[in-house]
Amino acid sequence: MPSIPLPLKGACRCGCVEIEVSKPPIATAACHCPGCQKMSSSAYSMTAIIPADGFVVTKGEPVIGGLHGQDLHHHFCGHCMTWMFTRIEGVDWFVNVRPTMLEETAWFRPFMETFTSTKQPFAETGAVRSFPEFPAMEELGPLMKEYQAWVEARD
Repeated sequence: MPSIPLPLKGACRCGCVEIEVSKPPIATAACHCPGCQKMSSSAYSMTAIIPADGFVVTKGEPVIGGLHGQDLHHHFCGHCMTWMFTRIEGVDWFVNVRPTMLEETAWFRPFMETFTSTKQPFAETGAVRSFPEFPAMEELGPLMKEYQAWVEARD
C-alpha cells in the first residue's frame, strides 16, 4: 500500500466544498449497512477514519443530508449533493471521510468491513477484519492498533 501523501486535498464533485486531511487515518473501512448502500448507490460505502484535528473544510459550507438522525450527521455539498464525510454525535475525536473525495486515493484499502450481515452477495472489499454489525466502541482502540500494524507491515 503506498504511503499517504499528506496533506490530502479533496472536493465534492462540483468543487463547491473542499476539504483537507493533514493526519493519517486511524483506521479504514467499508460499510455494508443498508443506509450506506442507499446513500452511496453502491454495495458499500468506504471511509477513512481521520483524527478530528487532522480534518478541515477549507471551502464552502457542507449541509446535513442522508438520515438526518440524532446520532449521525452526514455532510454533503449543498449544490451537487455529494456525500463527503460523517460526524457522530458525542464522538468528537474522529471524522469519517469518504476517501473518494480526496485527490489521491492510491493509498486507500479498507482494513475492516462492517455490517456484513446485510452485505450484497457479490460484494468483496479485501478487508482484513469483518464484523456482522459495527464493532463496539471498546473494540475501536485495539482495532486502531491492529490497523497501524497492518499499515506498517504493508509499507
